[in-house]
This record gives sequence, structure tokens and C-alpha cells, in this order.
Amino acid sequence: MKKIITISRQFGSGGRTIGKEVAEKLGIPCYDQELIQKISEETGLDGDYIKENGEYTVYRGWFANAFLARDERGLSTQDYIWLAQLQIIQQLADKESCVIVGRCADYILRDRPNVLKTFIHADTAWRADRIVRVYGETDETPEKRLKDKDERRKAYYQRYTDMEMGDAVNYHISLDSGVIGLEKCVDIICDLYNNMEDE
Repeated sequence: MKKIITISRQFGSGGRTIGKEVAEKLGIPCYDQELIQKISEETGLDGDYIKENGEYTVYRGWFANAFLARDERGLSTQDYIWLAQLQIIQQLADKESCVIVGRCADYILRDRPNVLKTFIHADTAWRADRIVRVYGETDETPEKRLKDKDERRKAYYQRYTDMEMGDAVNYHISLDSGVIGLEKCVDIICDLYNNMEDE
């Protein structure tokens, strides 16, 4: 039986870095940017477009997103990305043990055994400092960048899962990377993975 780790995260919390380091330590693949490439191949859409629309709503509110352009079946371009993403994540979970970062993988794989669903978060001040160090300065304040990304990511998650991102009941473990540290988060997740039962 394949063992899967899903990493959901707040923007700037280091979830992507944690996912990659967990995969490297365990010797299994990590799917993050690689998912964008696979979805691009499946849909024919540009990778940058998928990066921005495969995890974030175009607008913050569900009401505004309800009026996006749709085809004759009532599907928006974002809906097509979601359907391709859903199929690809299921195929990856069938194929091999791996780490999957973001893209509602925790929800998509919710009925499968041997899936460790994690959520990485940290307080605003710690994340604001980190995104400036990692991504550099922009015209927007780091706090505004965090607020915008978090709200759009939460709205996307709500839209496609009908659940609230960050709600503890959706995950097996929630880790504060600002308090625990990225390396300790990696160690904890690896330990949990190694203790999952092989069915």
C-alpha cells in the first residue's frame, strides 16, 4: 500500500520547503511545481496561469467567483484545472508513495488509507519576515501579501471542498513552523510517516 503525505499550509509558513525536505529524507518524490507541469500538459493551459489559479480563487469571495465565465456545461477554466488536478493527484497516489504539497490533496485523498494529512502554519509576524527573506520585497507590505494569499487560498479550498482550510478536524496534525522550526517539523512528519501501518 502506498503511503502519502499531504502538506496544506499558510502562505509563508515554509510548508513547501518542509514538504521537499520530508520527501528527500524519506527518499520519496515530492509533487509541488511538478503538479503544475502535469496539469499544464493535461489541460494545455500555461503553467503560470495554473500556478495562480490552481490553488487560489481569482477573487476573495465565493459570490464574485460564481460569475466567472463558463462554458456550455457551466464549467469555468478554474473548474477544468480542478478536475485535471483531482485526477492527477489520484493517479500519483495510486502509483507511488509521495509527498503532495497543497492543491487540496488532503481532501482529494480523504477516503484513502495511509494518508498523513498535515497543516503547516505560523503567526503573521514570523511569516511576514520569512517571505521578505525568501521572496524579496514588493510594492505591497508583507502583511498585505499574506492576507491576500491566505484569503484567496482559503476561498479556493472552501469552494472545492466545502470545508474550512486550517480547521483541525481536516488534518491528522497541525504544526506551527514559527515555534517548532522547519527542521523539527520535518522530523515529526518523517517519524509519523515511518510509523504508519503498511496495509
